[in-house]
Amino acid sequence: MEPIIKFLAKNGSPLLANVYPYFVYTEINKTISLDYALFMQSPALVISDGNFKYNSLFESMVDALYVALEKSGGAEVSIVIFESSWPSGGGNSATIENAGTYYKNLISFVRNGTPRRPRRAIETYLFAMFDENLKSLEMEKHFGLFTPDKKSKYQLSYS
Repeated sequence: MEPIIKFLAKNGSPLLANVYPYFVYTEINKTISLDYALFMQSPALVISDGNFKYNSLFESMVDALYVALEKSGGAEVSIVIFESSWPSGGGNSATIENAGTYYKNLISFVRNGTPRRPRRAIETYLFAMFDENLKSLEMEKHFGLFTPDKKSKYQLSYS
């Protein structure tokens, strides 16, 4: 990765990253609470890393990328979240309610940055526009903001 990071730094380009707390939560959910994965802030859910305090899995994942960039000579490289999402069906904790909570809280969170990059908005893209009913795995069919027949699944505000 170091040659890529050096290239990005030299050219002032961001690192594009896919950040999916859902997969981390479902793989190791014995130690990560659903509330922490969904940005549901609570004093009991704060995780500390030295002087940095994390209220959500997403922000800890993004800051882990920043730390890796710093250690590889890319301290000035920014991160663009190229994909992030939560499925609305077909898997563990994959409900419309949880997905809607994730999207709402993600949109609110990215405006303010992370503990390591405070007050620096994070350019973020949601995956995907529509559910993909032809995918083979059931959970993979349910990442869209809209159903295949163009009906909105959530009431989200981007302003």
